[in-house]
This record gives sequence, C-alpha cells and structure tokens, in this order.
Amino acid sequence: MEFHVTTEYRKEAFTAMSRVLRKTIRKRHSRRTHIFGAAVILLAVFLAIFGNEKGTAVTWAAAVLILLVLLFEDRLNGYVARKRMLKGTERSDTTFFPENYVSRTAIGVTEFSYAAIAILAETEQYFVFVFDNSHGQAYDKKTLSGGSPEEFRAFLMEKTGKEIQRV
Repeated sequence: MEFHVTTEYRKEAFTAMSRVLRKTIRKRHSRRTHIFGAAVILLAVFLAIFGNEKGTAVTWAAAVLILLVLLFEDRLNGYVARKRMLKGTERSDTTFFPENYVSRTAIGVTEFSYAAIAILAETEQYFVFVFDNSHGQAYDKKTLSGGSPEEFRAFLMEKTGKEIQRV
C-alpha cells in the first residue's frame, strides 16, 4: 500500500509540531519551565503589591510578558522554527512506501527510514513525526491520498512499532 501527503509548512504546521514536541519529548523540561514561569509571575505580583512604588510598572510588565510567552509558546516556537526553515522546503510532497518514505521539496528529494522516528503523534489536522528534541515533520491529513486516516495510522504503527499519541 502506498500513501501520499502534500504538506504546506505554514504557521499552523509549525505550531502543531511545536505543540507535539512540547507535550511529548520535551514534556519534563516544559513542566519545569512552566513551574518556574508561574513562580516568577507570583513573585512579580507579590513585589508589585507589597514592594516600592518605583518598580511597580516594570514588575507588572515583566509578569505580563512572561505570562504571554507561556500562553503562546507553541506559536512563538513555531514562528522561530519557520523563520529558520530553508527556502524551497515550504512545500513537501511525501510518498510512504512499505520500506521507507520519500519527501520531495523544491530543493531536493530525501529518503527517510521509519526507524528514525522517535515518536508518532497526531493532532486534529496533522500527523507529526518527532525525531529528537528539536526536529519533526508534519503531514496534513486533508491531503492524504491512498487510504483513509485510519488506514494510514495503522500503517505507521506497523512500520514504526510505536503507538500514535493524541495531542
């Protein structure tokens, strides 16, 4: 069986990959960051209420900035990743064969092994492959051809020997 997926790497794809990385392979680090951020926000609120008058505006600004970063971290990480992307890789046409999968972009053709995938994840819109702490690939479900998402899910689990995590 052969599957084909075309992915446009736009803001949504990068946000999905960032979210999957944060909730799977970076889970422990992300939890520590959130705890630290919450502690800093609480300290800033405490200082703003009980501290001197001079630093109040700066303290509130810092607390709000940290809160915004924590709330929108997936979008921010996705934005940074998108800016670092090579020109010509904005669109990927990928064909999944039984022994490997091949991705074609404007700058070349790359063959991947299913064994390189560390984590399989699925969002509402994408299948996401995680390779390590900072590398992943997203595949748009809307452009999947060659079978249904359920068949593709079973195919991936068979080829990788891994369960797909819902994120």
